[in-house]
Amino acid sequence: MATSYDTRYASSPEAVKKYDTEQLRDEFLIDNLMRKGELHLTYTHYDRYIAGSAVPEEPLVLEAIDPLKAEYFLERRELGIINVGAAGTVTVDGTEYALHHKDALYIGMGAKEVIFASDSAADPAKFYLNSAPAHTSYPTKKVSLAEANKLELGALETANHRTVSQMIIGGVVTTCQLQMGMTELNTGSVWNTMPAHVHDRRMEVYFYLDVPEGQSVCHFMGQPQQTRHIWMQNHQAVISPPWSIHCGSGTSNYTFIWGMAGENLDYSDMDVAKITDLR
Repeated sequence: MATSYDTRYASSPEAVKKYDTEQLRDEFLIDNLMRKGELHLTYTHYDRYIAGSAVPEEPLVLEAIDPLKAEYFLERRELGIINVGAAGTVTVDGTEYALHHKDALYIGMGAKEVIFASDSAADPAKFYLNSAPAHTSYPTKKVSLAEANKLELGALETANHRTVSQMIIGGVVTTCQLQMGMTELNTGSVWNTMPAHVHDRRMEVYFYLDVPEGQSVCHFMGQPQQTRHIWMQNHQAVISPPWSIHCGSGTSNYTFIWGMAGENLDYSDMDVAKITDLR
């Protein structure tokens, strides 16, 4: 099966002020992920970032899509993968990497063949994919959840006690610009990335998972004085422009994968918006 894709164009903050709910969701929500037997990508014009998924029943091959104008997908790109399903493998130019639940894999520019497979078609792997343009080639590297750099943030008293696992990030993996990791909220906490912030030097995509059946997450975006919200379900992603805050609150605790790219690799580079200044 050929890799399928859709394209999202960049929107200015002035334009987004006038969006209704439907247009806001059409522009920023990615709701076609984790479909069995499919490999689908969303190509955004924010830093030429790509987010997508591969859920192989039979092996799925990552192919170049038309916007790349490339012979193969990673000709001028790097790729990050986190498996949010059952066990599977990613084969990169003949070398096989086993990825269990919440393991990550970084693949550097120049890898010509990437094949996704599940150990069991009845209980498939669910590979979440992020990709950004690259200027040089760095080695492919697997990072298990246990090997990630861990940060404990927030507190139960403010309903935002969470564990950040930095997986594809400087100090763990060398990349050109792609960064990925996972944030898990503790039981009783519902707020992520609070206080909220923007970082005009890079954009971001949030992918929500571990959202219990019947529960939802309200994702907040927009400029700090012009916020908007999008209600999210399990295994949906949302594009966050550089000018936008990105935070959320759930009706239960949950997990999200953050991925970002831009000109600055400093994870702590952010412009914090005071909670009392949000509008």
